[in-house]
Amino acid sequence: MGKKQISREEKIRRYKTRQRILTIIGLSIVAGLIVMTFIMPGHVDEENYQPAIYATFVAMVPPIAAIILALITKEVYSSLFFGIIIGALLYSNGNLELGLNTMLYKEDAGLISKLSDSWNVGIIVFLVLLGIMVALMNEAGGSKAFGHWASKHIKTRVGAQLATFVLGVLIFVDDYFNCLTVGSVMRPITDRHQTSRAKLAYLIDATAAPVCIIAPISSWAAAVTSSVPEDSGINGFSMFLTTIPYNFYALTTILMIIYVTTRKFDFGPMRVHERNALNGDIFTTSERPYGEGDDDDEGDKKSRGRVIDLVFPIIVLITCCIFGMVYTGGFFDGEDFITAFANADASQGLVLGSMTTLLISFSFYMIRGSLTFKQFMGCIAKGFSTMVAPVLILAMAWTLSGMTNLLGLREFVYDIVNNSAGSLQMFLPMIIFLVALFLAFATGTSWGTFAILIPIVCSVFGQSDTYQMMAISISACLAGAVCGDHCSPISDTTIMASAGAQSDHVNHVSTQLPYALTAAAVSAVGFLLAGILGYATESNMALISLPVTLVLMIVTLIVMEKILGGKKSAGQS
Repeated sequence: MGKKQISREEKIRRYKTRQRILTIIGLSIVAGLIVMTFIMPGHVDEENYQPAIYATFVAMVPPIAAIILALITKEVYSSLFFGIIIGALLYSNGNLELGLNTMLYKEDAGLISKLSDSWNVGIIVFLVLLGIMVALMNEAGGSKAFGHWASKHIKTRVGAQLATFVLGVLIFVDDYFNCLTVGSVMRPITDRHQTSRAKLAYLIDATAAPVCIIAPISSWAAAVTSSVPEDSGINGFSMFLTTIPYNFYALTTILMIIYVTTRKFDFGPMRVHERNALNGDIFTTSERPYGEGDDDDEGDKKSRGRVIDLVFPIIVLITCCIFGMVYTGGFFDGEDFITAFANADASQGLVLGSMTTLLISFSFYMIRGSLTFKQFMGCIAKGFSTMVAPVLILAMAWTLSGMTNLLGLREFVYDIVNNSAGSLQMFLPMIIFLVALFLAFATGTSWGTFAILIPIVCSVFGQSDTYQMMAISISACLAGAVCGDHCSPISDTTIMASAGAQSDHVNHVSTQLPYALTAAAVSAVGFLLAGILGYATESNMALISLPVTLVLMIVTLIVMEKILGGKKSAGQS
């Protein structure tokens, strides 16, 4: 017992020492860049201005620095802010005045500019409204009632995790909506069955973007469709449908969830979290960004709650969000449903849907007597407060992404892909997958990666008759973007998954990373095979790569389980 205490104290001492060293290094770098201000001229003419490192690998430095710091220090806010400072100073060539203005006010990049963007504000409002809805369902007793109902039907940890997976697959309309809805519904159930918050966050994240990217009726399908250039002569929605069987990362991720859940096989840091959860600690680390968890000792207060108090608002929310999206796409102006969904404004549609749901829920709870007016209004402040952390991280993540755009990251990536399009054409799908992965990981945005890479792929293949290779390459772009988004600590979807599971964000990222990278490695092999078959044949022989990739995924997991151990790793007998 004494040894454990000493060991823990030593670990804390080393952690504090490492933090001090990193702080000194970080401050030294910033100080060095500020010193450059006195060397550079006091005023920089911004007309046709370009930083000295424009469109070079240095454009990757700000997000990479932020990500590494976040993983080492376990502190997200300061890491993101440090990355923004580096990006602004690199853009300004060390000029402090220009750097500060860039960081705050630069169009389409600065913090103030990002927070004044209507699309971004819409997402923030949607998150706040969802936070309010979750608070309402908890206050009305719906979440607890559903937990009691589920406890009679879901008897095991495996059942709780599979139920989370199934619900995640069913809510395929939008990844933000998926993350927070699945989290609020399943969190009490997985807590009761001793599933770690990190594992819950992984299940939520792995059924958000990976499911949306293969669902034709989703905000992601709309984003992909809108990324196809209008002058390319390609039907964006038809192309999206063609990419689904080649989206190896999404499909292998879904297969992995089923395997690790049913086999009770966990590896990497997740193994520690799951073992601790079985011993009663669902958090493992000391961080409690959303409190200690759901309070289950409010029986009298919540005694009037029924399952309908949870189910009805969620059904209304799904319905209203779908109608909100097709409304913004012109469905009620004569467009067919598919076209309206492809043209939808996800941000506006989700806000309209969630606001309508809030008004309907108010009437529903008042009529049922589940809540008083005072309780309802109290949930507004409570729901807003629960979303402060993810909104803050999102705002800084958007700003950091804006810095990379100012540094010419798009042009840098274009050169890489364009230079690979000649003699390396059969390897191009794998190259695009890896480039998209790294780009989405560094910028934290899948949709931004689509917007950069899809036009490049269309221009590479648009003048030839290799439609199959173009479909495989676009699939590689989508898969890589989702994978990078899945791995990145500054990804909005990853942030939302942490919020939905009420898990510490860095815990979620560090435990999810080994799972995502395993699926990524198998997917890269799949794209290599698909590229070779697609380049060598005119038929659909490339589809052979799908079953081969899925089999390879299963074999990889079986081998890992044999080496690392299965049930014992999670503390099972």
